[in-house]
Amino acid sequence: MATSAQIDAQYALERDQIALGLKKLRDNTQQLEEKSYASASIYGVTSIDALLPKVVEQIKETSHDRLTRGTGYQFHLVKEYVAQLEPLASGAIACKVTFDKVFSTKEDSDLLQEVADSIGSAVEAECQIRFYERTVPELLTYIKNNYWHNSSGTQQKLRNVITLTNRHEDIEHWTSWGRTNRIKLGTWLLECIIVVSGWFEREMVQVGRKRNTYIRPTAEFLAQKDKIMKDAELFAPLSWPMLIPPNDWTNDRPGGYLLNEVMRGHDLVRRGQKRCIQGKKVLDYVNKVQRTGFRLNPFIVRVAEILYERGYQVGKFVPIVELPLPNKPADIDTNEEARFQYRRAAAKVRDENAGSFKRSCRTRMTMEAVQRFKDKKAFYLPFSLDYRGRLYPIPSILTPQDTDFGKGLLNFSESAPVTAEAEDWMAFQCATCYGDGLDKATIDDRLQWTRDNHDLITRIALDPIDNLHDWENADEPFCFLSACEDYYYCVIDGSRNRTRSLISIDATCSGLQILAFLCRCASTGELCNVLPGSKPQDAYKAIANASRNLVPERLRDEKIWDRKVVKRCVMTIPYNAKAFSNRDYIREALDEKGVEITPEELTECVDAVRGNEKKGIEGAMMQIVPGPMRVMGWIEREVAKSIKRGAKQLQWTTPSGFVVNQKLNKKLIERMQLQLLGKVSMNIAIDDSDQVDLAHHKNATAPNFIHSLDATVLCLTTLDFDKPIALIHDCVLCRATDMDELSTKVREVAMKIFTDNDVLQDFAKSIGAETDPPMVGDLNPKKVIHSNYFFC
Repeated sequence: MATSAQIDAQYALERDQIALGLKKLRDNTQQLEEKSYASASIYGVTSIDALLPKVVEQIKETSHDRLTRGTGYQFHLVKEYVAQLEPLASGAIACKVTFDKVFSTKEDSDLLQEVADSIGSAVEAECQIRFYERTVPELLTYIKNNYWHNSSGTQQKLRNVITLTNRHEDIEHWTSWGRTNRIKLGTWLLECIIVVSGWFEREMVQVGRKRNTYIRPTAEFLAQKDKIMKDAELFAPLSWPMLIPPNDWTNDRPGGYLLNEVMRGHDLVRRGQKRCIQGKKVLDYVNKVQRTGFRLNPFIVRVAEILYERGYQVGKFVPIVELPLPNKPADIDTNEEARFQYRRAAAKVRDENAGSFKRSCRTRMTMEAVQRFKDKKAFYLPFSLDYRGRLYPIPSILTPQDTDFGKGLLNFSESAPVTAEAEDWMAFQCATCYGDGLDKATIDDRLQWTRDNHDLITRIALDPIDNLHDWENADEPFCFLSACEDYYYCVIDGSRNRTRSLISIDATCSGLQILAFLCRCASTGELCNVLPGSKPQDAYKAIANASRNLVPERLRDEKIWDRKVVKRCVMTIPYNAKAFSNRDYIREALDEKGVEITPEELTECVDAVRGNEKKGIEGAMMQIVPGPMRVMGWIEREVAKSIKRGAKQLQWTTPSGFVVNQKLNKKLIERMQLQLLGKVSMNIAIDDSDQVDLAHHKNATAPNFIHSLDATVLCLTTLDFDKPIALIHDCVLCRATDMDELSTKVREVAMKIFTDNDVLQDFAKSIGAETDPPMVGDLNPKKVIHSNYFFC
C-alpha cells in the first residue's frame, strides 16, 4: 500500500509529465513556425487533411472551366503549367506552402507576393524534377542516391539536381517559367484555398506611401487552431513509469496513472468499443501485471553513461555524434574554388550531424528517463490492451517491450535467492542473448556454451568498456551484457546470492503453434515444438528442404536455398501473407546473397513454397503445414460470407473472456508520392465511411484471431503465476529462480485452453460460419506439457 508521501510524489511526477509534455508540444510548434514548417505542426497537419479535398475539387472545377472556354484570365497558366501536375499534387503543394509562409515568424513571410511566389516556385520545382525523371531517369536516380539525404531540405535537393544536371550539356534542360508566371500561378492556387476554406483573407497595410497586401488567418481559423491545440494538449503529457503501483482498471473507472481518471487520456482497450464490458479475468490480468515492480540495473546504467559520453554506438544504442565543421580556408573570401570546396564539406558535415540527431532520438529519450529513475528502488508500468487482447505498456521507454537497450536496463525490484535451477537459467540467458545460432540450439548446448566461455563472461562483467568488442556484436548486446554481469557475480564469482535479472523464453513461431492447436495438425505441431522433441525444431529449414527440388535447378544449392530465403514466407502464414508478398520476401533474401532472379524463376520459387492450386502444384507449405494453410483459407472464405450477409463487424470471445470487436470500415484515401515533398494523402472522408471494408476483414481476421489466442495464453498463465512477471506478446519473462515454474505454467495453460475448448468451432459459431472448420485431427494438445521447447 502506497504511503501518502509516495502518492504525493506520484502526483508531482504526473504533473511534471503534463507540464513537460505541454512544453514539448508548444516548443515544437514554435520551432516549426520559426523554420517556416508550420504545415508539419499539429494544427497544420490536421487542417490540411481537412482542407485538401476541397482545394482539389476547386482546382479541378476552375481548371476545367478555363480549359473548356479556352480564353480568359490566366488560361495559358492552366494549360501550360497546372496541367503538368495532378490536382492532388498542386493542391497539396499550395496548402503546405500557404501554411508554412502565413504562420512563419519570419518578417514579411506572409506578404501576398511572397506567398504566391513560393507556391509557384514549389509547383515548378516538382514539375522540374518530374521532367528530369522522364528525360534522364538514370541520371536523376544517381543524384537521388548519392546527393539526397534524409536531412536535406527541399531547396538543397533541388539545387543538387540543378547543379548536377547543368554539368551535362548533352541533355535537354528545363526551361524556367519565370518569376512573373510563378507569381500568377501561385496567386491562382492561393485564391482556390481562400475561396473554399474561409480560413485566410487579404489585409492591406499602409506604410507611408507604400501599400502592402498580406495573407492573414481569419478569426474562424484562429478559433479552430486553438481548439486543435487544446485537443492535442490532452494527449501531450509524457508517459513515464510510475513510482507506485498504477490504479486498477474496472469497467466503470479508468486505471493506470492517478490523473487518468480526470484526464481520460488512456482507455483500457485501445481502439475498442467504449461500452464493451470485459470480464473479471481480463481485468485481473491487466491489474496483476501492473503491480510488477522494476528498477534500473546500475551496471547497465554506468556502461550506458560512459558510451553516451564517448559517443559509442552499440546496437540500438545511438548517441549523438556531433562532428566539427571543417576549418575555413584562409583565402575563402578571395578564392572561389576554396570557398566552393569548403561549402561542400561543411554541408556534408551538417547533413551527417542532422542525421545523427534524428537517429539518436530514441536513445536520448531513454537516457533522460534513466537520469530520472536510476536512483529509484522501484517503479511500475501502467498497461492497457489492444482490441485483440494483447497487452501493451502505456510508457514507451524503460519497458520489457522496449529495444534491446531498454530491456537490458531493467531488473525486477524484488530479488530472489539463487538456486541450482536459477544458475542454469542464467547460463541459458547468456547463450540465448549472445545468439550466433545458439537461440536455436538445445538447452544443454546453450548451458555448455556458457560454461565453456567463463573467461569471456568474466572479462565482460569486470571491464565492459575495454572489452566492448567481446559483446557489442551479440544478437542482443545489452541483454547479453546484463546476463553476463549477473552470471559472473552469482555463479562464477559467487559473491552475490540473490538475483533480480529478467530471464526470457519465447514461443517458437507462435502463430503456427496456435494454428496447429486449432486444427489439431501434428506435422505442424512437431515443427513448432507443440509436440515434445529432443531438440528445438526449425520450421523454416523444413520448408526450405521440402521446396528445394521444386525451385529452379541453379538455386538448389544449400548455400543459396536455405532457411533464410523462406523464413519470412513461413513467418507470415498466420498473418495471411499473399503470393505477391512472398515474391518480395524471396527476392530480397536472394538479393542479400548476391543472387539475381528473373520474374519467371521467382514465380517458380513462390509456387514451390506456397503451392499453386490452378497449376496443380502442391507446395512445401501444403506438405509440411497443411492444417494451418486450410484454416487460413477457411477463415477468409467464411468471413467474406459473413460480411456479404450484412455483418457490420465481427465479434468473438476468447477462452479468457476477452471480447474482441473487429470493426473495419473503408477509409476513402487517395495517396501519391511527390518528388520533393514526399507522400501526400487526401482523406475524402475525415472519419471512416459507413461502408464495411470486406477486403480488410478478409485479410485481418485470421491474424487478429490468432493474436487474441496468444494473448489468452499469456493472460491465463499470468493469473496462475504469483511471482513477478513481464510479457512481450509471445514471450514471458521472470527471475531465473522462478523460470522452472513459469515454463511449466505456460505449457499447462496452453494444454488446458485447447483441450477444454473447441476454440475453432466456437469461433465458427461467433461469425455464423456456413461450413465446418477444417480439422486434421492427429494432434493431442495434452502432449504439449512434455515439450521443453514450446517456449524456449
